Amino acid sequence: MSEVDIEHLRTWIGRERTVEDIITPRLASSLDAVLDRDHAAVSGAPAPVGIHWCLAPDIVPMRGIGADGHPARGGFLPPVPFPRRMWAGGELTFSGSFLVGDSVAKRSVIEDVALKSGRSGDMIFVTLRHHYETPRGLALTERQDVVYRQLAPAGLTTDPAPSDEPFEHRRAIDAGPVLLFRYSAITFNGHRIHYDQPYVTGEENYPGLIFHGPLQATLLLALAEELSGGRVPAGFSFRSVHPLFAGGTPHVHARRQNDGLALWLTDTAGVVTMKGVTDARD
Repeated sequence: MSEVDIEHLRTWIGRERTVEDIITPRLASSLDAVLDRDHAAVSGAPAPVGIHWCLAPDIVPMRGIGADGHPARGGFLPPVPFPRRMWAGGELTFSGSFLVGDSVAKRSVIEDVALKSGRSGDMIFVTLRHHYETPRGLALTERQDVVYRQLAPAGLTTDPAPSDEPFEHRRAIDAGPVLLFRYSAITFNGHRIHYDQPYVTGEENYPGLIFHGPLQATLLLALAEELSGGRVPAGFSFRSVHPLFAGGTPHVHARRQNDGLALWLTDTAGVVTMKGVTDARD
């Protein structure tokens, strides 16, 4: 294991904060535009699926930004020393709805900080629990898994085999950098791996710009909503299995299983980048 003071980092467990935000018509219209939809974002209308990932972002002055474009570590999140920061996955449990015009309170709690070792080296996982409340009560409980990794040597890449998993539905995705920029803008996400080509290739040794984890999850949720006649699933769990880079033509896939859907996203070569499973509503 690396020389990491994991016990110090674990003192962040239990930290809590609450941030309030509003689902404005402009925010809802912006996410609909990213999803290439033409919904009318008027007060009282259902908000686009995945709108919660656009709410209550970390906002700090420019002097509080770290080298990677995120707020510097050591505030709410622990000061993990590994430079690469990515979403590993998460789980959503919907108990209500989000409407355009809603005031939303997001209460976040750090549930765990763990040091693990895998094939790619040491990793630190930070598990958060978010509770989203609207004027009508609790709308969503989310578990968010964030993974921190050490840098990989330049040129060291793995090439998983393309997926041959059978699917019933498939949709193509625009994978250009404009999509990533627009999503970064509406989520106030300054992480440079999504828009700064010299940084992501020269500093973090990736081959190209990287899709946001929540953007991939939103694309999967949007397909699930479409296939369910406009209904948001009661539950959705997902995990990232490989980075998705800008360019080419990724696809989202779905297949019905049990009472829900198996969902996955593949890159232009057919390699799976994210997997998800939904639970149907009663």
